[in-house]
Amino acid sequence: MPGARPAESSATQTFIAMNANASPDPAAVSQILIIDDDEELCELLSDYFSSEGFSIRAEHNGRSGLATLDSDTYDLVVLDVMMPVMDGFETLRELRRKSNVPVIMLTARGEEVDRIVGLELGADDYLSKPFNPRELTARIRAVLRRGTAESPKPSGHVSFEDIVIDLDRHELTVAGESVVVTNAEFKLIHRLTQSPGQVVTKEQLTEYALGRALEEHDRSVDVHVSNLRKKIGNRQDGSVRIRTIRGVGYLLENAN
Repeated sequence: MPGARPAESSATQTFIAMNANASPDPAAVSQILIIDDDEELCELLSDYFSSEGFSIRAEHNGRSGLATLDSDTYDLVVLDVMMPVMDGFETLRELRRKSNVPVIMLTARGEEVDRIVGLELGADDYLSKPFNPRELTARIRAVLRRGTAESPKPSGHVSFEDIVIDLDRHELTVAGESVVVTNAEFKLIHRLTQSPGQVVTKEQLTEYALGRALEEHDRSVDVHVSNLRKKIGNRQDGSVRIRTIRGVGYLLENAN
């Protein structure tokens, strides 16, 4: 809301100033697009991320952000929820119709519904405002690592029943049909196929698929698993593929 903007910007500016002397990361430069109508925040983040080894471009509404993504290639998008012209949810919905570029949503603190909706629409992770830029940097690096160095490639393919995972091409097929999944969903199904018939805890799935520790009241993995279930469907006999073990985690069912 308009009244909340100055407080968020001021808090974020304080966080930036506290961390302005962070050392740049020696890794290769990643192209990051920030879509947020808070121009001051975008400028501050651009300065901070440049010192961290990222190349940054900022757009201040969803339409211009989508146009930029159509004309250039980016490794990750940082997307705010509250924006004029086109809000973050509508922007993400349009984006996911044509791209699987990783997305981190920026949500208002305490708005759990925003986080859940963002994940359901295909966001890879989220962070509440106001935030410490080091935390956002850590989230960005965790998301970027999912499809690169940390992706295991034993023989190129993993198969379980009618599920085939091509680790080299980052593709998933079920019953011979291609299934479009996000990076987090791809990592989740791969981790579950490594231990069919065994419970994989939420802690393990969060660390493997999201690249971070499970946080208190964190429902990210639950939403990603729910999205994955919808995409891969049940077995041909109607039985579920992924079973919830309440309070513990998830299990990929073996056929009996």
